Amino acid sequence: MVTAVPRLPTHRGHTDHLGPTRPRPAPAAFTVRHLGPNWYAPVMGTAIVATAGAGLPFDAPGLRTVCAAFWALSLVLLTGLLVARAVHWVRHGDWARAHLMDPAVAPFYGCLSMALLAVGGGALVVGRDWIGTPAAVALDTVLFTAGTLTGLTAAVAVPYLMITRHRPDISQVGPVWLLPLVAPMVSAALGPLLVPHLPPGAPRATLLLACFAMFGLSLLATLVTLPMIFTRLLTGGPPPLALTPALFLVLGPLGQSTTAVDKFAVAAPGVVPAPYDQGLVVLAVLYGVPVTGFALFWLALAGALVVRAHRRGMRFTMTWWAFTFPVGTCVTGAEGLGRHTGLAVYDGLAVALYALLLAAWAVAAAHTARGLLSGRLLAAPRPALPGPAPTTARTT
Repeated sequence: MVTAVPRLPTHRGHTDHLGPTRPRPAPAAFTVRHLGPNWYAPVMGTAIVATAGAGLPFDAPGLRTVCAAFWALSLVLLTGLLVARAVHWVRHGDWARAHLMDPAVAPFYGCLSMALLAVGGGALVVGRDWIGTPAAVALDTVLFTAGTLTGLTAAVAVPYLMITRHRPDISQVGPVWLLPLVAPMVSAALGPLLVPHLPPGAPRATLLLACFAMFGLSLLATLVTLPMIFTRLLTGGPPPLALTPALFLVLGPLGQSTTAVDKFAVAAPGVVPAPYDQGLVVLAVLYGVPVTGFALFWLALAGALVVRAHRRGMRFTMTWWAFTFPVGTCVTGAEGLGRHTGLAVYDGLAVALYALLLAAWAVAAAHTARGLLSGRLLAAPRPALPGPAPTTARTT
């Protein structure tokens, strides 16, 4: 995605959508001045390792314990990041407001919602092994409520700002635009986990149908946006090297919607009347199979473009976390298809994608830790060179 450098409060520069690429030297001391909403991506990527691993079609010794450990790590990361972002808003409100008014950064506010939802859902999937079911239900209730309200707000507020304030042109279209739109889909996929813990009758049916409504909201918004992203690639060529990993974000709504219809089918019996409960089982297969096919097509296309970018010198930026959560949603989607169809091919696909997820998480986590220790990832943007204001890749 290409966009003009925004007018930030103290100096102008360009960084990478999920982290700086050419910062000035920074002191080793931790600072939150340049901590953007994109930093919720590592929380999402860590939580999905836990939930996706718990649904694999085999029971390896110690696997569930490892998944619970990943969930605990995601909870720690979320807690620390919520505190750091609160400090950022209090002490550096000028930068926070500038981020919100920047069309390259504002879509990342959808990541806050997805981080809350991913950790909350993980509490019910594997976290209950360590904290107990009552505590897991309470924690997920709080995080699901906060994440859903945040996601619905972002899904409306970010497009509103783009229409009324940002006014981006077609050259700025990119996969990042999907982030606020996919947040309600994450609610749709994780909300059914809470259905069995509600009183029978109307409360359960209301939550399940509300999740189905959020599924529709996110799906239709994605169907409007995705053709623009594909058209931008076909007519404008590959994105800048640092932004190429963001192409994997397209997998998010594809894998998450497949996961959502699976969860609807699982939760429907006894909650919605016949024949709607069986209709949701049919939907899980009739929707999930073709969408998974398109997801594999996009994975191959995006993967080829990433290999191309790597050969041309693509270096690590925080955009590499786009390799984690979206791929993880495809894992959970394939796991659901394996259960509904009984076909080993989907079990094998889930295992293969999970191996890719683990490799991506390990690489992104190692580089992120190194960048934090050196101070590079939280350094100030490099000042722009004097001259006419060009359009540049913007990645804060």
